[in-house]
Amino acid sequence: MRVVVVGAGSVGRSIARELIYNEHQVLLIDKYAEESKTLSVPEASWLLADACEITTLQEAGLSEADVVVCATGDDKVNLVVSLLAKTEFGVARTVARVSNPKNEWMFDEAWGVDVAVSTPRLMTALVEEAVSVGDLVRLFEFQQGKATMVEVTLPSTSPYVGRRVADLNLPPECVLVGIIREEKPIAPTDDDAIEALDELLFLATPAAELELASTLTGRDPQDIRIRREE
Repeated sequence: MRVVVVGAGSVGRSIARELIYNEHQVLLIDKYAEESKTLSVPEASWLLADACEITTLQEAGLSEADVVVCATGDDKVNLVVSLLAKTEFGVARTVARVSNPKNEWMFDEAWGVDVAVSTPRLMTALVEEAVSVGDLVRLFEFQQGKATMVEVTLPSTSPYVGRRVADLNLPPECVLVGIIREEKPIAPTDDDAIEALDELLFLATPAAELELASTLTGRDPQDIRIRREE
């Protein structure tokens, strides 16, 4: 996969390293990148130019990119590049960093953003996830809210404690993608047993969230909170 990362600060470089480690092709764009920065990610290609300029994005071959990641600390830059990537170059997927939570409302399809990543929102969600056994925590939204990543910490009273993953009677459009147990991630298989206080991670649709939480906890849907960070 070819990924263009705009912004070579600590966030952009960290993303680039992870992508390269996973054997993706990465181009970093940064107008002010110093030699020390470029040397810190030598496996990446580099373009030292203003990403808000059409000519820069043409030189970067944006039309051939599978994903554009806008990781600068400037929300205006991230929005402009996301919009150009979508409207001028037809990039299939854009991911944009939100630095100021007050600007988050703009990071949507109208500005060419497929996935908006807000550090304050994620940190708040993770804090709430740690204290919300039995509730459903919405960790992330995809495709402008059409799909979500949610977490349910299984209470000891759940009807599924001690049963296998294969025994889960999940609602349609809900997929179990991970289990966190004693701070360690587990890739679930049908034969894995489910334990009390397991953190179950799902991809789901918003319409299925309450039914999912009710199924897992045995609680009435009216008694379940969906924690959102608005």
